[in-house]
Amino acid sequence: MTDRTQEVTGDINTFLIADIRGYTSFTQEHGDAAAAVLAGTFAGLCRDVVEAHGGSLLELRGDEALCLFRSARAAIAAAVELQDDFVKRAVADPDTPLFVGIGLDVGEAMPVEGGYRGGALNLAARLCSQAGPGEILSSGTVVHLAGSQSGITYTDRGVVRLKGLREPVQVVRVTGSDDAMGKLAGATEGRGAMRVALADDSVLLREGIARLLIEAGFKITSAAGDADELLAQVRADPPDVAIVDIRMPPTFTDEGLRAAHTIRAELPDVAVLLLSQHVETEFAVELVSGGAGSLGYMLKDRVSNLQEFTDAVRRVGAGGSVIDPEVVSRLVGRARKDNPLDQLTEREREVLSLMAEGRSNQAISKKMNLSSKSIEGHVRNIFTKLNLMTTPDDHRRVLAVLTYLHT
Repeated sequence: MTDRTQEVTGDINTFLIADIRGYTSFTQEHGDAAAAVLAGTFAGLCRDVVEAHGGSLLELRGDEALCLFRSARAAIAAAVELQDDFVKRAVADPDTPLFVGIGLDVGEAMPVEGGYRGGALNLAARLCSQAGPGEILSSGTVVHLAGSQSGITYTDRGVVRLKGLREPVQVVRVTGSDDAMGKLAGATEGRGAMRVALADDSVLLREGIARLLIEAGFKITSAAGDADELLAQVRADPPDVAIVDIRMPPTFTDEGLRAAHTIRAELPDVAVLLLSQHVETEFAVELVSGGAGSLGYMLKDRVSNLQEFTDAVRRVGAGGSVIDPEVVSRLVGRARKDNPLDQLTEREREVLSLMAEGRSNQAISKKMNLSSKSIEGHVRNIFTKLNLMTTPDDHRRVLAVLTYLHT
């Protein structure tokens, strides 16, 4: 759905990108009908606020909105009002919560077939992906152009290197008179917030992840520096999800992996998300062989993408599976004799890779810009060609594919 009430040219504009956090996991847990209600509410609020501040809603893709403003000052004001409205909605209606991150940048963007392209859009998208629920992150340029505004506070987050961008960027956190992010965290605390136990020998990484998760609405139940401490804490107070570093003291080999197996054997209701510094496909294969649900394996680099990381934690905690795209690429692309993937078309391989990451058909449809019916057809073809039984359970299906590829 697209509304182009303002023509986009090569002129300097301010772009605002807003994205619903955890939309994929929400859809998997509550179904398409509830997700449609959430997306509709999001769209209505975006349109009303953006137009009230003289902006335009250029593109709307379910859980993401791209907005344009001629004025940086108006864009900042609209972002603050949007977050206030989103948080009020999340607090008032916990069944369809609007946890939204917002990113802003200023520059040129040109309309192309199927959307828009430009450096400002790329940076706004990166900032949006870094923003936690209820948070607004802006480039320093937007803040400089907007100037000071009554009731709005700017907090310099320093010069940051963002993935995919050549040059570091000054990042500024924008808050209104009511800190929407802090208010949202307070509202979710104790009200069904997902409970997480952490284990990593690096104190800095452990505390950093804890801070990110708390700001995203999670509750941290414990933090451990080694596998033995983790097991003692999890046994004493079982969380919803245990996030575990694979390599921990004393030998830094597979202590975390063995602890994960112990947790899954003793406490099957506790989901496990394993983190690794490097791609270690043998660990991924071992995880696959142990069962599908409530399980994830991600690279630590992925933690820097707040949206992707928190979505993965929620997906695993809701009983799903997550396997890092880089790991999937290594597994699926590994050459072997009589490779069953030789039967698949290039498009079917792409669908299979996204399935292996734990994505739903709806998420694959959005990622590939194909209709849901097309994705369903590709999925059926994949299972037919690989001689795999289909089941209603997406996560078992994903792990069945991976297990088949590596037996």
